[in-house]
Amino acid sequence: MLVLHFQRKPIDLYVAAAYTIVIGVALLVLGNGNEFAIPIALFFPGYVAGAALFPADKIMGWLERLGLSIGLDFAIVPILGYVLNLTPWGVGFVPVVLSVVLFTLSACVLAYQRRIRLAVPDRLSATLRLSVPRLGEYSRAEQALVIILAASVVLGAGALALILTLPVQSSRSTEFSVLGMGGNRSSYPSHLNVSQPYVVTLAIKNYEGESVAYRLRIDRIGAIAQQNKTTGFNETVEVNRTTWSWFNVTLANGGNWTELYTFAINITGLWKVQFLLFRDVDYGSAYRELHFYVEVE
Repeated sequence: MLVLHFQRKPIDLYVAAAYTIVIGVALLVLGNGNEFAIPIALFFPGYVAGAALFPADKIMGWLERLGLSIGLDFAIVPILGYVLNLTPWGVGFVPVVLSVVLFTLSACVLAYQRRIRLAVPDRLSATLRLSVPRLGEYSRAEQALVIILAASVVLGAGALALILTLPVQSSRSTEFSVLGMGGNRSSYPSHLNVSQPYVVTLAIKNYEGESVAYRLRIDRIGAIAQQNKTTGFNETVEVNRTTWSWFNVTLANGGNWTELYTFAINITGLWKVQFLLFRDVDYGSAYRELHFYVEVE
């Protein structure tokens, strides 16, 4: 029989801190998540917070303590995300990992200090006894059930090992936005006077997992509204195009770029202001496209 026990030394806190550091560093190096990150996202922050709040052994049973850990975790992680959203770093992969790791380690230190001040018999403790079952002590039906259960565990472990060895396909994308003077995508002007200047904010964020060379082109497109004889509906037809500006931007993974851009249209009519984002010198087709229409009077 194998007996696992802790009380004199806070082994549970050592395990939580060591696992959090190792997996946290691995996540930052790899740049994406995996199954091993589940404990540091869904268990350890709440567990060490509960250990810091209730360091004594007799305050609550282990079932209640585990339930408290899960409940605290569901509260802590969203709060960390909300706080990050108020900072310049935002809720990105690296800031989230760093905040969870730093919180868990800080709570580990506090839990250790509070528990170590208690007398040894009063400290949180746990005992786990593991023994190899003797099949001769069971009936044939029970023996068959044990064999089936053991085979299921082996097969499940093999399947999990296979999944973990498969390459992880990370989600890669580029966030491209053009914000109006109100600071959002819905505040574009619908009407402007001739030669009236207007300012928009251009923003690019690279989540491609690698450094990317972007090129941004801004066009002014003349448009007229006419009726489609086939459908009977009005449609907007482009009649001319003028390229206003080009921007060349190279961003490392996780990098972002913003620029204020001022434009003015000196001819009356309906105009389409178009923003075309290209990547990796592929100018044949736009990687991202945004536009809005404005009536100039």
